Amino acid sequence: MNAPLHLVLSWADWANLFGHYLMLSLMSVGGAISTTPEMHRFLVEQHQWLTQAQFNESIALAQAAPGPNVLFVALMGWHVGLNAGSMTAALLGVAVTMLGIMIPSTVLTYVAAQWGHRNRELRAVRAFKQGMAPIVIALLLSTSFILGAAGRDAGHDWPLWLLAVASGLVIWRTKIHLLWLLGVGAVLGALQLV
Repeated sequence: MNAPLHLVLSWADWANLFGHYLMLSLMSVGGAISTTPEMHRFLVEQHQWLTQAQFNESIALAQAAPGPNVLFVALMGWHVGLNAGSMTAALLGVAVTMLGIMIPSTVLTYVAAQWGHRNRELRAVRAFKQGMAPIVIALLLSTSFILGAAGRDAGHDWPLWLLAVASGLVIWRTKIHLLWLLGVGAVLGALQLV
C-alpha cells in the first residue's frame, strides 16, 4: 500500500466532498459502483485526496468483503480522512461519503418505486424500465475500463481485455457458474498470463 498523502482539508473541502457525493448518488443508476469513473476524476485526478492505489484498494477490498458493495464509498472516505491525518477525520470521511451517497438515492428510489408500482401498466413506465438497461450497462463498462486501464498500457494488456470479453460471452451464453470464471482468472493472473 502506498504511503498516505498529507492533506489539509477545510470545512469547505468536507462540504464539497459531501455535495459531490450527493450529486453522485443521483447519478448512481446502476448502483454506486457505476459512478466510480467520476469518483476517480474527483478524488484522484482533480483534488489528489486519494492515490490511485488507495482508490483501487478501496474498491477491491469492498468487493471481496461480504456485505453490500457500496462499502467501497466508506473506504474512500476513510482514506481521505486518514490522508487528512487523524482517526477522527477518517470517521468524518466515512460519514460524509456514506451519507452523501445514500440519502438522495434512497429517498428517490423509495418515491419512484411507489409511483412506478402504482403506474406499472403505463406504457411510459415500461419504456423507461427498458431504456435504463443500456445506460446501466454503459456505466458499468466505463467503471471496468477505469479500473482495468489505470496505470496500464492497453496495447500490451490485450490478453486481459480478451479474457474480459471471453468471460462476458461465457456468462451471457452459458450456465457456467461465475466462481469457475473467477478461479480461471485467478490462475491466469497467478501465472502472470494476464
